[in-house]
Amino acid sequence: MPDLDLDKIMQMAQNAQAELAKAQDNLDKVEVEGASGGGLVKIKATAKGRILGVSIDDSLMEVSEKTMLEDLIVAAINDARGKADQAAAAEMQKMSAGLPLPPGFKMPF
Repeated sequence: MPDLDLDKIMQMAQNAQAELAKAQDNLDKVEVEGASGGGLVKIKATAKGRILGVSIDDSLMEVSEKTMLEDLIVAAINDARGKADQAAAAEMQKMSAGLPLPPGFKMPF
């Protein structure tokens, strides 16, 4: 029966890998929004980190505000990235909760 146990373990690993791939694909459907400057700059992204859009308040569209605008864009992107990481971790945790993994086993994400 040891072969049967190994086959069962291999099947479980393949199922876990398929679920992980499915969860990774779903991350591109989860949207987050990062913001800076009190909402003057907004970045919309997926939990996978793909940038979907940028919104800049008209008040920042002056040459004298260029440096501040650049800083706000960087801050908004970093905010979106942080939120994307949190959303991805939450999605991966939901996915791994249904897997029959041994106690203490850490998924590679």
